[in-house]
Amino acid sequence: MPKKRSGGGLTGTQQAAKFLGVSVLAGAVLAGIALPAFGVLGLAAKGTVEGFDEIPANLKTPPLSQRTTILDKDGGPIATVYSRDRTVVPLTDISPYMQKAIVAIEDSRFYEHGAVDLKGVLRAANRNAQSGGVSQGASTLTQQYVKNVFVEEAGDDPDKVAQATQQTIGRKIRELKFAIQVEEELGKKKILENYLNITFFGQQAYGIEAASHRYFSKSAKNLKLEEAALLAGIVQSPSRYDPVNDTEEATKRRNTVIQRMADVKDISQAEADKAKKTEIDLKVSRPKNGCITAVKGAGFFCDYVRKVFLTDPTFGKTQEDRAKVWNQGGLTVRTTLDPQAQESAQESIKKHVYKSDEVATALSIVEPGTGKVLAMGQSRPYGGGKNETYMNLSVDEDMGGGAGYQPGSTFKPIVAAAALEQGIQPTQSYPSPYQMDYPSPVQTCKGPWTDQGVPVENENESEVGPYGMKEATAKSVNTYYVQLISQIGVCPVTELSRKMGIERANGKPIEQLPSITLGTQEMSPLTMASGYATFANRGTYCTPIAIESITGPNGKEMDVPKTDCSRAMSQKTADTINTLLAGVVEDGTGQEAGLGSRPSAGKTGTTDFRLAAWFVGYTPNMAGAVWVGDPAHKKKMVDITIGGQYHDKVFGGAVPGPIWRDAMSGALDGKEAPAFNTINIPNPEKDKDKGRDRDRDRPGNDNGGNGNGNGGNNGGNGGNVGEGDGNNGDDKPDPGQGPGGFTGDPGADNGGGTFPDFP
Repeated sequence: MPKKRSGGGLTGTQQAAKFLGVSVLAGAVLAGIALPAFGVLGLAAKGTVEGFDEIPANLKTPPLSQRTTILDKDGGPIATVYSRDRTVVPLTDISPYMQKAIVAIEDSRFYEHGAVDLKGVLRAANRNAQSGGVSQGASTLTQQYVKNVFVEEAGDDPDKVAQATQQTIGRKIRELKFAIQVEEELGKKKILENYLNITFFGQQAYGIEAASHRYFSKSAKNLKLEEAALLAGIVQSPSRYDPVNDTEEATKRRNTVIQRMADVKDISQAEADKAKKTEIDLKVSRPKNGCITAVKGAGFFCDYVRKVFLTDPTFGKTQEDRAKVWNQGGLTVRTTLDPQAQESAQESIKKHVYKSDEVATALSIVEPGTGKVLAMGQSRPYGGGKNETYMNLSVDEDMGGGAGYQPGSTFKPIVAAAALEQGIQPTQSYPSPYQMDYPSPVQTCKGPWTDQGVPVENENESEVGPYGMKEATAKSVNTYYVQLISQIGVCPVTELSRKMGIERANGKPIEQLPSITLGTQEMSPLTMASGYATFANRGTYCTPIAIESITGPNGKEMDVPKTDCSRAMSQKTADTINTLLAGVVEDGTGQEAGLGSRPSAGKTGTTDFRLAAWFVGYTPNMAGAVWVGDPAHKKKMVDITIGGQYHDKVFGGAVPGPIWRDAMSGALDGKEAPAFNTINIPNPEKDKDKGRDRDRDRPGNDNGGNGNGNGGNNGGNGGNVGEGDGNNGDDKPDPGQGPGGFTGDPGADNGGGTFPDFP
């Protein structure tokens, strides 16, 4: 007579027998109630149909996580990413040998019994009762499939996975009930198909298609008998029977499967004997997962695409929702990456800056008018090895980059554009001495900035005005731009900067300081490229986008974020800036960045102590930004070798300029060469001998400030070298708190840049 538990209840065997007898015979299949991820444990103790009925019976199968393929704009592969390497295939694309092998070894009576193999469960329950635990499962393929569904739903959460696989009678009962539902709804063939697509085969391969490619570099439909048997044998213990690491143990297990197939008459004994004598012949394809596998140096762009997906509400209301969709995968993501532009960018980077150099470079190219990111690269490759990094030097901090880099004089065109929008004439002239103090007070959005005795100087002593805007921009004259921002105030500059998408890389607002005219607040290359594209697009800014389209695992198109284009300045202002910056390339500090006969415009920039150097430029159809410097903001680019070339001092025109030139030349090769809409801007009359022979951003101009603490606001960053773009001192109190006021030129026309043509 069976023993009762000490509390007077039935033994585990009796509970299972009563449960199975009543529920199966009564056909207790319930549906329509959502299954919680976990819970409903220990119900075997109830021993009643009512207890069984309390278990929700609507098994909701989560989408199987699969590979996501990231493509360039032409449909070429960039990378494959996945949380689980899986490719779902129909049963018709799975070798008959594989179908027979998995059934033979895992559940040979699969086509004969229902959801539950009653004999097997009773046998297992009796042995478990004798052992005092759950040492034998006797699960059918249907039950194993249900368990895998729970594991899939748990994702990569170790606690949830443990709950989904814990060895308790309660979990087995829940598994049994859902198995009954699945059998009723799907049928044997579909269950087998789902099982082969969901189960884990070791070596990071989920599902039979991924496993077949991993071990034999072929599709599952082409598996031979001995190959199918090997894979079927792995399922019971992927680590123990791993043929890559233990061929002998895997061979024994394979032969066990082959013999089992013969025993159940799936193959003849002669076929079995022949197959067992065949040596294992692996053709292993190593896992290729993640942005580290990206082609053409597009690892950082690949990671940027991932960040866009995880942060944009278009793909889900919450971070968790978006991460779930991304991790489930099965997506085909067509991006904006132009393979020609990307390849050209990487070739230029490799030519000019070595990954082992003390400094690095980053480059981004965007398309004016669409915001499409066409290329993104850097000298230190994507990865965790020596001279590698996972930090994307092209983007803002919240998208995987750092805190950004001071743009130096590449910020001056924003100041010029703001002045033009305020009605300042492009022929506006200032005395522009070699050295002067910041005018004070200066109006800001928060009130007047007042600080006396804050010096600023030009790169070379020969740079002495008066200068007009055209020549001051070409030569990047600091004292001119200090006076310009002092006249219009800081607020119009920061407002225009925001409209152009030019904001700080760390996400903080641009500080209301007149020193922003010298580019003292950190930006990222992608931000600067997108901002300058506004000039190329005749005053309309378009937010950067990286994704063209996404096809989900169901074959349906998903919504993707679109670029948001808005007018930042008048066409007249943009055309004027294009004229000014074309002059920089033609006969100013950016001559080494010139594209020959192709119209181009741009601006150089070099910061205090030469910690960073820039060239940001554009044509009407592409805009790009190049930064060179130490990501840690420590290495001064003085007496330094970069890309095998020695530089006593690094200038924005001398290192970033050629990188930009070569990258853009290749990116634009074969494409149309439209011209800018330009305006005639004469220089004001001045002493022809003053400042004419000095170009402060070219090599050899060694008479400028040398970082002796006189630049900017006399803070910790010293003199104005390179571009002479004083860092304006991080040690100085916030000058935005001072009293007084400066309302700008009372004669300025505030009509939004509606100045007349300039004769």
